[in-house]
Amino acid sequence: MSMFMRMALMPMAAMAGVGEDAAAQALRVYIGTYADGIYLMAFDPETGRLEARGRACETEAPSFLALHPSAPQLYSVGETGRPEGTVSAWRIDEATGGLELLSVQSSRGTAPCHIAVAPSEKHVAVANYGTGSITLLPIRADGGLDAPCAVVQHEGTGPNAARQEGPHAHSVYFDPSGDRLLAADLGADKVFLYRYDADVGSLAPHAQPFASAPPGAGPRHLAFHPSGAFLYALNELDSTVTTYARDPESGRLDQRTVTPTLPEDFDGASTTAEIRVHPSGRFLYASNRGHDSIAVFTIGADGLPVPAGWTPTGGQTPRNFNLTPDGRHLLAANQDSDTVVVFRIDPETGVLAPTGDVASAPRPVCVLFAGAGEASDLR
Repeated sequence: MSMFMRMALMPMAAMAGVGEDAAAQALRVYIGTYADGIYLMAFDPETGRLEARGRACETEAPSFLALHPSAPQLYSVGETGRPEGTVSAWRIDEATGGLELLSVQSSRGTAPCHIAVAPSEKHVAVANYGTGSITLLPIRADGGLDAPCAVVQHEGTGPNAARQEGPHAHSVYFDPSGDRLLAADLGADKVFLYRYDADVGSLAPHAQPFASAPPGAGPRHLAFHPSGAFLYALNELDSTVTTYARDPESGRLDQRTVTPTLPEDFDGASTTAEIRVHPSGRFLYASNRGHDSIAVFTIGADGLPVPAGWTPTGGQTPRNFNLTPDGRHLLAANQDSDTVVVFRIDPETGVLAPTGDVASAPRPVCVLFAGAGEASDLR
């Protein structure tokens, strides 16, 4: 297995202790966009320097990306305005980071906005926001995708007539067991749970078919605590985080608390976008679009998030962000400023501080770390 994939597969907690040879490698960063392609950047985890490397491939509105667990392959959605969106498979050139198209399939729904690769490495799951459905596609031996093998239509509405007139599947996640798929649906105010059969390529309702969100909350993205004992749902419409206690064995979810992502004195318009848990399990982060900030929370032994502050993202509309595998930095994508901004994470408090490093990409909406490349020219 190449150094590229070893770095991509290394557990997050272990990344903090990588040796000098690994530390001398820059992390490749792929940026999904609402523009004309997937863009490539290089990030040096030692110096914190980020450098734009241009367009890795040309494709329409590749808004969200996912990496294959063990092979140099990447998958993207095409969030186009056409009646059906697309799902594309790409081979990563390990020498340059460039992307070669392997296949394109229909997402069997409109506005696909999120994608996940099964730990089994047999399927890719996609959330179709427009139609409120989720789609499962088989992964071929060459890494390309076959036509969908399962499509599940969500049902439900919420009290927000403008945004919740019907289901809007906003994200999909395979749980740590690899046997279950979770889907956050903004329109239905639910986190749907499915049993995933990797051999058959099927999705069936879980014993607990869904976990409810507060009415009008609008679940958007999810994050598992490293312990597996908690799930955090970021709610777009009311700018909150719902904490669920989770049974790792059965997958059952039970709502615990709802925590605001905005300061009490903020009275402007804002919606949330992305949520991440630090590899240590001690901190949680969420992005606010409108307030244009990253909300920082500490996580105690009880799993509940406690606000620890807000950091401006240095741009407009922070759609997505990601944490470096070693947990030392956060990269935030400001969609309406065409920038990706670097922040240093305080290891004791989790608080963010801008490093001053900024790189450009058109309408960036997804930040994906994907292994190592040469860092010598970043020093």
